[in-house]
Amino acid sequence: MATGYKAMLDAARAEIDDLAADQACLMQGDEDIVFVDLRDIRELGREGKIPGAFHAPRGMLEFWIDPSRPYHKDIFASDKHLIFYCASGWRSALAAKTAQDMGVKHVSHIDGGFTAWKEAGGAVEIREKA
Repeated sequence: MATGYKAMLDAARAEIDDLAADQACLMQGDEDIVFVDLRDIRELGREGKIPGAFHAPRGMLEFWIDPSRPYHKDIFASDKHLIFYCASGWRSALAAKTAQDMGVKHVSHIDGGFTAWKEAGGAVEIREKA
């Protein structure tokens, strides 16, 4: 293997803004900030999410960021500060690097992900079962 995930994570973390979960918790409710949940829909169903977070499945991120694609989502072209998170902070670190490389201006990720968010006392919204 030419490059493993650990090397990719280290490279990404050298270039992105890591936010501690307690710091991210203090940012909740700021209208200029959007939390972006990268987890699979099943994870959201099991564990909940940060209230008001925008769900962007990691597998669709590049297509949703690129304004030339029919899947583009306007949130990624906004001037809002986007804070990515996943379960443990690995997917979100790689996603933050990808978003930066694709021209998203204000992007961070929660170090430790949703797990760290909950441990820091962050609010959790539970999805109602259909």
